[in-house]
Amino acid sequence: LSLSPPLLPLCITVTSELIFSSRVAAGLCKARPTDLVFIIDSSRSVRPSEFEQVKVFLAKVIEGLNVGPSATRVGVVNYASRVKNEVSLKTHRTKAGLIKAVTKIEPLSTGTMTGLAIQFAMNVAFSEAEGARAKSSDVGKVAIIVTDGRPQDNVKDIAQRARDAGIEIFAIGVGRVDMNTLRQMASDPLDDHVDYVESYSVIEKLTKKFQEAFCDLVSDLCATGDHDCEQVCISTPGSYKCACREGFTLMDNGRSCSACSNSATDVVFLIDGSKSVRPENFELVKKWINQIIDKLDVSESKAHVGLVQYSSTVKPEFPLGRYNNKKDLKEAVKKMAYLERGTMTGQALRYLVENSFSLGQGARPGVTKVGIVFTDGRSQDYIGEAAKKAKENGFKMYAVGVGNAVEDELKEIASEPTGEHYFYTADFKAMSQIAKKLQINVCDEDPCECDSLVKFQKKVEAALQALTKKHILYDSMSKRIALLENKIV
Repeated sequence: LSLSPPLLPLCITVTSELIFSSRVAAGLCKARPTDLVFIIDSSRSVRPSEFEQVKVFLAKVIEGLNVGPSATRVGVVNYASRVKNEVSLKTHRTKAGLIKAVTKIEPLSTGTMTGLAIQFAMNVAFSEAEGARAKSSDVGKVAIIVTDGRPQDNVKDIAQRARDAGIEIFAIGVGRVDMNTLRQMASDPLDDHVDYVESYSVIEKLTKKFQEAFCDLVSDLCATGDHDCEQVCISTPGSYKCACREGFTLMDNGRSCSACSNSATDVVFLIDGSKSVRPENFELVKKWINQIIDKLDVSESKAHVGLVQYSSTVKPEFPLGRYNNKKDLKEAVKKMAYLERGTMTGQALRYLVENSFSLGQGARPGVTKVGIVFTDGRSQDYIGEAAKKAKENGFKMYAVGVGNAVEDELKEIASEPTGEHYFYTADFKAMSQIAKKLQINVCDEDPCECDSLVKFQKKVEAALQALTKKHILYDSMSKRIALLENKIV
């Protein structure tokens, strides 16, 4: 599930920037085959929080690439006074693996030997031993250098040798960087290969430029799988549209499909806001909640949504029924402030059982109740009794864990069948995949077969089979009696 709907072609004159933005939003770009190496400065002038922003930038550029053995391969070189090959071109062949590796990179926090880093990239990172492909006109060699200072060694000559070896160099400078050094490193034309931002806090604004640099237009998105349709994708010129299988209804977002859409549901999110989540990941959790809200049929008579955050305490953010449209719901989720502190999941589950689905908190009698519990770590209190009580009360419980979450605890929270009601990923950035898999349908896959109807149908079929057997037995006995009567006569 994507947060942005596919865009239809525009029949008006627009700028090249707007055209590209629409392509990215619609998923119309795939990166051309490239060996790409990021060379990132982590000298002592780069504060830890700024280095985190560099990693976010790298992750966002990677998200726009077509990563794979025959497509784009990505490496990362980290440097200060020394150079460290953090990610080899041969190591990770998927976006998820790459992004997870990027999040684990730590700053070196010494000097600024940029020339040494370029030399290392040319001799090691771009070598076939580290996964680079043999020199070919079909595969590009690209280095993106990010630095905020003046190098303590010479960069001009080594950068020229790298360019002569066929490596295209982009130089990004931050803050008090030496602009002349950037121009000495970058490929021609300099206007396309040199960028400057005032601070690391705005480096993300360069993401689009580098997505565009690796963008080729995709002709058939349904065939390549680059679409957001939940069930059926239909190709159209330059784009696509979504549809649903028979018996399902396409929802307002144009991508999701709903079964038994006339049924009402009360959904409560129980969200871990403990300090281990970290502020940047908490923002990803809020986006994940809104991805799931996008899949619900929110209205006065259908899906109602409540939100509870917990850490060492429990904080109800808003009750069921307060917001009856997706726009207001999503805005309320975005405004949720991060609590931090501990992880009292058991206490939070007890609150859910005793309060969240009560009439006083907006719950509707006779309506299916769904609880979605998110956590990133082991609970500091006992969860068993409250988890059991939630399921005994008839609540349909989903458990979602990230990072250090304990899978046994997730399974204890989740409804049966457990495999369909608990999800785990090691990386917060992979949560969008869980949002796509998590299906909050009151009915089974066939919308005409709700549980009670299925059970009734099975009972009827069993009764008919029994009657048929009795009829066959009666018919056989009747024939034998007739034969005996004929013999007596």
